[in-house]
Amino acid sequence: MIRNLYLSPRFFYGITAVICLFLAAYLFPVLFILAQVAFVAFILFTLIDTFLLFRIKDACTAKRITPDKLSNGDLNKINLHIHNQYPFDIQAQLIDEIPFQFQQRDIQYQLSLASGEEKTRHYELRPTERGEYDFGKLHVFVSTLLGLVNRRYSFPEDKVIPVYPSFIQMQKYELLAFSNQLQEYGLKKIRRLGHSMEFEQIRDYVVGDDYRHINWKATPRRNQLMVNQYTEEKSQPIYAIIDKGRVMKMPFEGLSLLDYAINAALVISNIAVKKGDKAGLITFADKMGAFLKAQSQASQIRNIQEILYNVETNYLETNYANLFQTVRAKLNRRSLLLLFTNFETLTALRRQLPYFRRINKHHLLVVILFENTELHELTHKPANSIERIYIKTIAEKFAFEKKLIVKELQMHGIQAILTIPEDLTVNTINKYLELKARGMI
Repeated sequence: MIRNLYLSPRFFYGITAVICLFLAAYLFPVLFILAQVAFVAFILFTLIDTFLLFRIKDACTAKRITPDKLSNGDLNKINLHIHNQYPFDIQAQLIDEIPFQFQQRDIQYQLSLASGEEKTRHYELRPTERGEYDFGKLHVFVSTLLGLVNRRYSFPEDKVIPVYPSFIQMQKYELLAFSNQLQEYGLKKIRRLGHSMEFEQIRDYVVGDDYRHINWKATPRRNQLMVNQYTEEKSQPIYAIIDKGRVMKMPFEGLSLLDYAINAALVISNIAVKKGDKAGLITFADKMGAFLKAQSQASQIRNIQEILYNVETNYLETNYANLFQTVRAKLNRRSLLLLFTNFETLTALRRQLPYFRRINKHHLLVVILFENTELHELTHKPANSIERIYIKTIAEKFAFEKKLIVKELQMHGIQAILTIPEDLTVNTINKYLELKARGMI
């Protein structure tokens, strides 16, 4: 019992008042009796308070309610539930031990609970790294209305929860994609410019059908207008290729470029599968990493998620020759390749451009690059000194070189996206929908 007993600030205020009375009694002896009565009353109230709190073994229960896994880069809701089983009202302080990765020690709540009352409080955590997060104990400090002592309850809520690539984004964009609300999040509605060549059936003409689809051979046989019906071509292989070299470890707003790419790859793979295409995954750095053949089964997204959970950079230089050899050897069908990588200089791109051109010859390659948002701040700051002018000039040079990199890729017939990390997912989906609308895949 003693180890769970804590003296509250109100106890120290009370004992200080009693001591002051005894000190005053030396100056005014008439106060000595009053000081003795106050001391006895204070001790009595403290004992009563302690008895009320400890006479019932488990009079307060609490638990932490967490999801089975957390979503990287998103706000995840954690609930704390407490139940007062005392026959009187209590004051409670909830303190939760959250994983050290968050570097927070302020998850605590002050609650007032009537007898038999239950309450729930929640807070949100935003992890910025994949991996295992270890939650500690849940502590509750309970006091009566007297508030002289506190009783501590410690609940063994120790739990290890994995942080996976952003499945919250995946679910959000999946819902938007199939509820025609994509424009609200910056996704473009693109008019289909061509028609799929995948024939489905010949049917009767209905007012409003495209007259260009009239089947002039079947029409005289049936003595009525007949039209060809086509369906959107599906089952096309879509591969997310993630560069996990050192250039992808650059951080932006807590997340690395690699984690932004992983989250976007999971989202685009899920949308591709939901639209009837096949989703696959390739990771590489100085050596080839994971290779998952494009499939359209529902289990494919779980497989992709498990692979992405363990993807880490090794801080080495990326070898695009290995990527080219793997693509040539393992991808026998023309596929859409979404390559998440980064180049800071035009010279660095030109060293790898021959591999990109050879890959693009047999597949539709989209190179996705990241815009350095910190350069925006430097280029827009007023240059009021020689040093500032120098820094601003260099920043503008790097920003302009990024645009030259995109132009260089486009000049060689390679699709390219230059995006800030926060808009990566939206811009990747836009490009996928655009290429589908243009009949390029």
